[in-house]
Parts: sequence; C-alpha cells; structure tokens
Amino acid sequence: MPEPVAIQARRAPILAPSASGAVRVLPAADRFVLQMKAPRGAVLPAAAGGFDLSGPLNSVRGTPERFAARLGPGEWLLVCPEGEGTAAEPAIASDLAGRFFSLVAVGHRNAAFLLSGPHAADILNAGIALDLSDAAFPPGSATRTLLGKTEVVLVRVGEAFRLECWRSFAPYVHAFLQDAAREFA
Repeated sequence: MPEPVAIQARRAPILAPSASGAVRVLPAADRFVLQMKAPRGAVLPAAAGGFDLSGPLNSVRGTPERFAARLGPGEWLLVCPEGEGTAAEPAIASDLAGRFFSLVAVGHRNAAFLLSGPHAADILNAGIALDLSDAAFPPGSATRTLLGKTEVVLVRVGEAFRLECWRSFAPYVHAFLQDAAREFA
C-alpha cells in the first residue's frame, strides 16, 4: 500500500490587500472561534493564549491586529496576524485545560476590511441598520450584524471599523462598500 501523502490547501487571497482609501482590504489573518460555557457559579477565564477574554458582551479587547471580540455569552472571535495562529492555538488550549471549550480555526473562512476616515460610519450605514455613533457604538465595541444581505462581524477599532465577513461574500461586501464610499469621495 502506498504511503499517505499530506496535502495542505493554499489560501489564495480573494481580494488583493489595499493600502489606501476609506475602504481597505486587509491582509490575511489567523482567526479562531472560541466557544466556552462556564458551569453554574464558575467564572470564565480572563485570558487565554495572550487574548484578553474579560470584556463584556459586544466588546473587543486587544490591538487592531490581535484581538478578542466577545460576540455572545460564551463566544469569542480571536484574530491575530497570519502565522501567529500556529503558536496561539496550543497556547489557548493549554490555558483552558480542564475546561469544556471548542476552538475552531476559521482563518481560511474570513476576509476583512478596514473602514476609516470621517465618513466610515456613514459608509457602513448604507448597509447596516445600527447606530454607529460614538455614543451607541464606541471604540471597543463589537457585534455580529448584517451588511446588505451578508452576515458580518463589526469591530470598532479606535476611530476606524474592522469588518469581517465570509470569504465567499468578500467580493459582494467590497463592491457594496466601494459603491457607498463613492457618495463621500
């Protein structure tokens, strides 16, 4: 019987990263969905693998490049620069040893955009029916929502917004955002 051959899929960018403009395509990143439920009376850990898990629901902790967005009572989206995930994954598992959790690598699934400038919220509001003002969605906020017909995760990073969507929807999301941005050019 022949020896098994290991095949590793290559992640090809769906859109080329861009460096300027109100809507920028971000480079590939490593991402994980962490789900964990604390037993009754137990406290969730404050950190795992260098990610700060202490934030309340709909918040984000970390830097623009490496963060934990708490999207549900026991759900986080963890994002780090491409290549760091190979070290982050075992570190997270080690820090959560003894707890019941699920950690799924989804870096291949998502694409990300950064919206910045004075009209970033206006561009997003062309397809997102949320109040994105500083009072309602301040820096450090995160949520799962819809942009047009697509489910996205929206993270407020300082004065900018990071939008994560499934890779297969990235061309649609990019075209939608570019079209909305033309109104403010």
